[in-house]
Amino acid sequence: MLVKVLHNGSCSKSNAVLEYLDENGVSFEIINIIEDPLSVLEIKTVLKKLNQSVFHIIRKTDKLYIENYADKNYSEEEWIKILSENPSLIQRPIIVKGSVAMLGRPIENVKFFVEK
Repeated sequence: MLVKVLHNGSCSKSNAVLEYLDENGVSFEIINIIEDPLSVLEIKTVLKKLNQSVFHIIRKTDKLYIENYADKNYSEEEWIKILSENPSLIQRPIIVKGSVAMLGRPIENVKFFVEK
């Protein structure tokens, strides 16, 4: 089954997962979320596959988050819109396989997820 990787090329963890998949012969498709940001609907779909709330995928260590969003109290819907407009705030990589997804770290979890 083809694995989709929601990817940011400037993220070392994201690049490490791609390298792992490539070295282990796993077929994958890269979705560069910076160059091609996810829509609100796509984010909702990913969240459903993750079985998580939007708060699970927000990068709270990101400078943009700290400077602009850390002290705010947004709803889940508002956060989804913010993430669609600011894809650097999305945790990455996110690995999608069929109807399920997971955050791609630690890399040991990726191995289990891909082989399962």
